[in-house]
Amino acid sequence: MVEKIKKAFDPRFDKVHTWPHLVRIEFLCAVITLLFLLVWSLMIDAPLEHPANPAATPNPSKAPWYFLGLQEMLVYFDPWMAGVVLPSLIIVGLVLIPYIDVNPKGNGYYTFHERKFAIVTYCFGFLILWVSLMVVGVFLRGPGWNFFGPFAPWDSHKVVPLTNIDLNMFLAQSLGLDFLRNPFMGMLFGGFLIVAYYSTAVLYWQAKKGSSEILQKLGVVRYGITAFLFLTMAALPVKMLLRWTFNIKYIMVIKQINLSI
Repeated sequence: MVEKIKKAFDPRFDKVHTWPHLVRIEFLCAVITLLFLLVWSLMIDAPLEHPANPAATPNPSKAPWYFLGLQEMLVYFDPWMAGVVLPSLIIVGLVLIPYIDVNPKGNGYYTFHERKFAIVTYCFGFLILWVSLMVVGVFLRGPGWNFFGPFAPWDSHKVVPLTNIDLNMFLAQSLGLDFLRNPFMGMLFGGFLIVAYYSTAVLYWQAKKGSSEILQKLGVVRYGITAFLFLTMAALPVKMLLRWTFNIKYIMVIKQINLSI
């Protein structure tokens, strides 16, 4: 009896078998999910449209729901950035996770306490950014890819004035910085802001490298890759806020190679 009590409080014996404890719960969850989807499919028709007609293009022309996040990003970024560069960085970042993750804790189990940065970054990037962009594209983008409120009727004749301007022209008009009207000076100024934005990672490294155990484990290379990917992800909500609040289209425009950032 005493031996059983000791084992009950011994963390080495604080385990249960996968079968039947875990498998039973997973099976019940799968059955409940399947039942929910079955009832939902019987009550709601699939949102299928009419057969494609090359003579009548739908307005708006939307990609499949799993690509609407990319289509929504085209509102805030250059097509090259939104369609090629940023999706490629997402794939590269996922591939690099095993090589830049130096935290040995949390392998085989889930814990927020030991992986705060990883879990918060994932939830912010996937749930808040990616899923929210798909929701906006599905429910809030109507004819002409105009933004409509949740209960606003979709008016196909709605006309939105094109008031978006680049950052250099916005500063020239708002603050009287007429030298930024020059395309070359505007390009240099935008490039300076982008370099300054990514330089915050260097400043953080210099300030915390002596006291942060995580930074010491990461090292310069791993930290540089992690900081670059994180700041690039954070650039999306920054560009969205600039578009919503000040109608700013691009930070830097390089006309020679037809690239805008």
